[in-house]
Amino acid sequence: MTRNELAKLIDHTLLRPDSTRRDARRVCEEAKEHGFAAACILPAWVADAAEILDGSGVAVCTVVGFPHGNAPAQAKAAETATAVADGATEIDTVINVSALKSGSDLLVMDDIEAVVQAAEMGGAIVKVILECALLTDEEKRRAARMCVEAGAAFVKTSTGFASHGATVEDIRLLRAVVGPEIGVKAAGGVRTVEDARAMIAAGANRLGTSAGVTLVQALGY
Repeated sequence: MTRNELAKLIDHTLLRPDSTRRDARRVCEEAKEHGFAAACILPAWVADAAEILDGSGVAVCTVVGFPHGNAPAQAKAAETATAVADGATEIDTVINVSALKSGSDLLVMDDIEAVVQAAEMGGAIVKVILECALLTDEEKRRAARMCVEAGAAFVKTSTGFASHGATVEDIRLLRAVVGPEIGVKAAGGVRTVEDARAMIAAGANRLGTSAGVTLVQALGY
């Protein structure tokens, strides 16, 4: 795997609540410099990101319903519409974990579909964060199947704010459920080239990490 091949799989991410506007702008400049797939930043700084990344080929990614996912579907749809209007081209939304664990699958489907529809109206795609650390394997499978049915572009393992992030086992499980047609994003804990390679080998085709610069520099220029 070359440096450029790895860079094209990375969502260069900064979602800490104490990060600043200057931090978000730096992340966007780094994403542009290294040719990452996307810069993923807090919703407040989407307009800044759209300005910096315009014409670069790097996607503007932000989060919706983050980090717990328990807002009503209408609220998530409104968040999505605002982010897309500000210039976001990729939306990472957190599934309603409480509804999933309650067996309220229709509510979960409505939640995902509301975000997908709001994003599609502005030409954006949706990655659905399952927060696998909180789910049983059966719940992961149910959630992943709903993501496919609702028209999501990716399923994503984690917010990075739960007890653990992506695991190779979860990537394999999700890829087996969704098949080859939609993406699988590994997020949380991808800090070394070895981590990245393991996730890619298991079936991930996008990596969410705050260590993107370190990863590509480890492969040289």
